[in-house]
Order: sequence, then structure tokens, then C-alpha cells
Amino acid sequence: MAKTQTFEELRQLILQKQFAPVYLFHGEEDYFIDRLTDLLIKQVLDDAARDFDQTIFYGIDADVGTIITTARRFPMMSERQLVVVREAQYLKNIDNLVSYVSVPLRSTVLVLNYKHGKLDGRKKLLNEIAKSGVVFESKKFYENQLPSFIITYLKQKQLSIDAKSTQLLTDYLGTDLSKLTGELEKLSLSLPENARSITPELIEQHIGISKDYNVFELLDAIATRNFLKINRIVRYFETNPKDNPLVLTLSALFNFFSNLMICHYARDKSEAGIKNELGLRFPIQINPYLHAIRRYNASKTMNIISLIRIFDAKSKGYGNTSVSDGELLKELVFKITH
Repeated sequence: MAKTQTFEELRQLILQKQFAPVYLFHGEEDYFIDRLTDLLIKQVLDDAARDFDQTIFYGIDADVGTIITTARRFPMMSERQLVVVREAQYLKNIDNLVSYVSVPLRSTVLVLNYKHGKLDGRKKLLNEIAKSGVVFESKKFYENQLPSFIITYLKQKQLSIDAKSTQLLTDYLGTDLSKLTGELEKLSLSLPENARSITPELIEQHIGISKDYNVFELLDAIATRNFLKINRIVRYFETNPKDNPLVLTLSALFNFFSNLMICHYARDKSEAGIKNELGLRFPIQINPYLHAIRRYNASKTMNIISLIRIFDAKSKGYGNTSVSDGELLKELVFKITH
């Protein structure tokens, strides 16, 4: 078995019941760490054997000696036993596990669920796990990776999603994958009978994201300087502040114009060039940049980024004690487009 695999490769191996004696799941993105851990809990043992051959520790109140003793036991009701250490980043003296992982029992599957960072690669423990088992680093997830994640997640459920719906979910739910997958589950369960596609209408109905008045449409309107559309969306945001918090709108504006600055200095400013430069996938994502690069030069773009920083500070009370979020957004958008 290879010592390192992608999430999908590991998932497939686990589903095929090809288990390693030791797994280390570590990194900044909790979602994949928990998914793989839960999958092993489901696949290693059947229900009848779990009471006898499954032990789950929590790093905050476990000790290495007990974990090693447990891992060295032989299974009672199955051909293997499962030992899971959740929140292993809190385990004291974790390096002492090296005495076990150097020569692990083949009848034990030991899982180290290590969150919020990586195990120190300079330590012998990581190297020994890589020799005897599997190391998977769950890397930080970025916004430009979300569309592919959404499409793949739904494809596994034999569902499809259009580009606008993908962008709506990306803009409003962000990189919290647990929250995102929860909403995708909600949408998949809400589909009418025989329907197999997620649409903007379904998202508006069940998640509350307006298909017409949202951050993506605002960015598109700003990119094309469609003042009528801009004003309608800003008024909608002002009257629906809970569904459209200013902090999210400012974040989206900042990301957009930061990416636009990258476009200005890209060698290839064609659609294909911008697509590659920003790591985008759909024309619906690329088009606003193609429009904006013609309307906002590099100097103006830099000024806009500075403006957004200033208004972000104002929204947090710096130099502003009375102006509402709605008024701040109106003023900012006016300054951006004029």
C-alpha cells in the first residue's frame, strides 16, 4: 500500500477493505480528517464486533501507555481490532507512540485523528508512521477549490448542479466544508421526485439565498457598471441585513478586486489566461473579470482595495459610530463605480 494517497484514493481503498495498520490524518482542514476516520469506523468492523474490538480514545484525557497496550491486544470477535485516537493533537507525549508504530500489529488498525495543524515532520513518529502505515495531510481548502468539490460531492449522489448554483453556494457558504456539505445534504433531500439537478430556485427556497439578489450578482453588476442592478441589489441587502451581512459582502468585494489586480499583471489577459491565472473553472466565474478589467484599470483597482479596507474598519466601529451597514455599503459601491 502506498504511504500517502489523496482523499479519494484513501476512501476507495477503505471501501475495498484494504486497511493499513496505522493511519495518521492531520492538517488544517478538519472535514477530510473526520470523514476518513468515520469511514474507517464504519468499514473496519461489523456491528456485532464493535463492542468487543473497537476502542475510541480522546487525546485530551488519554495516555500513550494505555493506547499502546490496547493496540497490542489481539481481537476477540473479528480478524482485526480498531483503535481510534480522536483529537490526537491534545495527546501528551504523543512521540512515545513511536515504539508501537515502528512495529505495529497487523491485526490492529490504529487511527490518529490529529486536527488544527500537522504533526511535527522533524519527529521520528511521523517518519515511522509513513514507513508502516498511511499519512494523509488534510490541507487548507481555498475558495477556488469549492466549485469542483461541490460538483464531485453531488456527482457521488448521482446529482448535478449548474454553474450559477455552484457560485451561489461558494459565495455564501464559504470554505466551511462541514456547513457546506450539510446544506448540500439538505438540498439533495429537498429535490422533487425524479429531479436530479440542484438549481438556483431550489437554493433560494431551501437555503434562503436569493437567486437574483446575492453577492455574485452584485459583483457582476459592479464589473459591468450596471447601476440600476447595483442599486436594486444594494437596497435588497440593506433591507435584508441578516441574510446579507456586510462582512461577507466586503470579503467578496476584497477577493474580487484582489483577483482583478492579479489579472492586470497577468501576461495572458484572455479568457483562458485569466482562467488559468485564477484557477477558475466556469465561464460564469470568469466573465466578471473580463468585464471589470476593461472598466477598472490597475490604479483604480488598487484604490478600490484600499477603499474596501477603510470601509471594513468603519463597519467595525473605527471612525464610525452612527452610519448603518446599509449606508456604508451604498457609499462604498458608489466610490467603487465612480
